[in-house]
Amino acid sequence: MKKINLLLVMLLFSAPLFAQTKWTVDKAHSKVHFSVTHMVISDVTGEFKNYDVYVETNGDDFTNAKIDFWADVNSISTDNDARDKHLKSDDFFNAAKYPKITFKSKSMTKVGDGKYKLVGDFTIRDVTKEITLDVEYRGMVKDPWGNTKAGFKITGDINRFDYNLKWNALVETGGLVVGKDVKMIIDLELQKVK
Repeated sequence: MKKINLLLVMLLFSAPLFAQTKWTVDKAHSKVHFSVTHMVISDVTGEFKNYDVYVETNGDDFTNAKIDFWADVNSISTDNDARDKHLKSDDFFNAAKYPKITFKSKSMTKVGDGKYKLVGDFTIRDVTKEITLDVEYRGMVKDPWGNTKAGFKITGDINRFDYNLKWNALVETGGLVVGKDVKMIIDLELQKVK
């Protein structure tokens, strides 16, 4: 009897309570973009065209999801070739030396109905800082082809100076040509791996 009980205890503690679920990004319905103030009076927006996101959860629960993200700096697009070239230079990202931006999650905590705080290590130019992002969970559905989809909007701000993106110039009123705070907006549609 003791052997059976010991075996049951070992099985309970060695087996996960929920199956690990893997998710991939549906790039046709997702976007990684950003916004930064220009000359104090307007905003410039851009996006990274080449990126990937890997997510692993316990079942369909996104609390404490494991999230790995990367973006290809050379895929940056602000709809202006000269500006994109400048952003890829050493004044900003130095895409030749530091071709990827990465994020690796540490925790994802539910803070309200459909609201999470996502904490992780964010790396640009080999500088890594812990950041906290706001996550809005928009629900889960089955598409017409039987795939399970989950939708999110992820937002957060970083100070570009913290990551050595320090190019700067001043307008005549004393403000920065390019603002120091960059707003990140990620519209994310995930698909459950079957």
